[in-house]
Amino acid sequence: MAHTREEALQTTSDSEEEFTCSSEDDEDMEDESFHFKKRFDITKDTVCNECESDSDQMPAAKRARTLSWKAMTDVDQVVQTLRFLPAREPGPHLSAADSRSPMSLFKLFFTESAVTNLCHNTNAQAARSIAKGRKYKWTDVSVDELYRYIGLVFYMAAVKMSSIADYWRQDSLFSLPFPATVMPRDRYRIISWNVHMSHPDADKENDRKRGTAQHDRLFRIKPLMNTIRLACKAFYHPRRNLAVKERLVACRANIGMTAYMKAKLTKFKFFVLSDSSNGYTVDFSVYTGKNSFPADRGLSYDAVMSLLDRKLLGSGYHVYMDDFYTSHKLLTDLFAQKFGACGTYRDQRKDFPKTAANSLSRSSGRGSIRWIRDGPLVCVKWMDTQVVSVCSTIHAAYTGERVQRKIKAQDTWKTKSFPCPAPVIAYNQHMGGVDLSDQLLQYYTAQHKTMKWYRKIFLHFLDIAANNAFILHKELHGNMTHDQFMEELIAELCGLSQKAAPKQFSTDHVPIPGAELTSDVRRIATVGRRICVHCKAVLGKKQQTPWKCKACDVHLCLQLNRNCFQEWHKSL
Repeated sequence: MAHTREEALQTTSDSEEEFTCSSEDDEDMEDESFHFKKRFDITKDTVCNECESDSDQMPAAKRARTLSWKAMTDVDQVVQTLRFLPAREPGPHLSAADSRSPMSLFKLFFTESAVTNLCHNTNAQAARSIAKGRKYKWTDVSVDELYRYIGLVFYMAAVKMSSIADYWRQDSLFSLPFPATVMPRDRYRIISWNVHMSHPDADKENDRKRGTAQHDRLFRIKPLMNTIRLACKAFYHPRRNLAVKERLVACRANIGMTAYMKAKLTKFKFFVLSDSSNGYTVDFSVYTGKNSFPADRGLSYDAVMSLLDRKLLGSGYHVYMDDFYTSHKLLTDLFAQKFGACGTYRDQRKDFPKTAANSLSRSSGRGSIRWIRDGPLVCVKWMDTQVVSVCSTIHAAYTGERVQRKIKAQDTWKTKSFPCPAPVIAYNQHMGGVDLSDQLLQYYTAQHKTMKWYRKIFLHFLDIAANNAFILHKELHGNMTHDQFMEELIAELCGLSQKAAPKQFSTDHVPIPGAELTSDVRRIATVGRRICVHCKAVLGKKQQTPWKCKACDVHLCLQLNRNCFQEWHKSL
């Protein structure tokens, strides 16, 4: 497909999922600045004497204290519905007519030019290590060999062993013959020690700038990271619903760029933008410490803003996030840029409603709903087993949806239906796309123990490339499970031929009559006789026989002095 990133589709659809716009909205869309007249319900006991214009100019923090919670029976309406105008057609930007193998899709992200550069830097790193006194034999790694190495990394992610050496053990009940056919154990370990994404000499120059503004903390991973990020955005354009979430990569390094998570025992933090429909990683950034983003409006705010490029994506997207990112300012600023947003929020966050008037309490029944609208932003509280707080610039507070929950009554469990706010329904649905992506990554996580932080990041880049390649294959062809895709990808990377068709069981290759038997005993030996394919192909004779192979469905001689049946099947 030939599409430019600045070209927006002008096609609208009646589908609520892809394109939503009313006739009134069309007139408002003429004005790009989105001016809204905000009207608020003000309780009599607070500011009953203030005029409407004063409430419009009231700071968000003060409005949060004066607005009162409304009940489920009160009607809420969305202030403005954003029209979905993607910069390119959503979906894969590859021809569906071309049959693409798993390896060809993987190479969209780990291109041969990127792997060539990776080989160059790895060879330079090995030479530097040997110059420092490391005692091992090294021959320069080639592009084909590095692809085989990557194939073994994926193989080890699929087949778990306690240590790298166990994959080459031959004296064990659980020995694996495959890795030794790809490369020797010591060669695999030496490549692992030296794999490098940047040139060592350039690393030294960057390290001299440590402590200054010119120092780049991500210098060692930038070359490959930029290639993968560009590929993620080039070959797929996301559908309307996006999700922002953090992804954590275990690492023992302590270099000031790690985010300590006590419960998860993981360190490196990725901020990931993914397509909620399938888990495709659209873009990502790496946390580098408190000064990760130049805007300095808060880590969560800047992380989301850095991932949403309107020129690249288009407008009208719906972005879902958890309470780490959600803030009043973020959602209103995103709406001003024509991005709808929805997410759980923390009650103590600035500018969110603090009033207790008509709010939920511990005695509120399950399914109770309270909401407050502040211009385009609606804040909703819902009582499930505990209070759930969600805000949105996309949805109305409640539109009649219900959810099923199991409750215990008189020592028996029963299923009961409860009202549920529209933002909660949508949040649970679309944040699941990120969970799907995390699950796919978890099944084949390419992780080795290493003290070098940038090698941990390299392994995670492999995960992103393989996961996105699988999603592209599924979107284009849809004829493989994740296990089948990874199995074929490993085989192709390791230089094996395409998986041969499984051989039929020997019990299928049995001689049977070439035609149904006749009741005329005089014609039994002649009915169904055909030319033997072996005699014709090998001997050049047209010998006829009444026998054929059941599995091969070809006629073959079966006589004491001419057993073409046996000779034919020797080649199978």
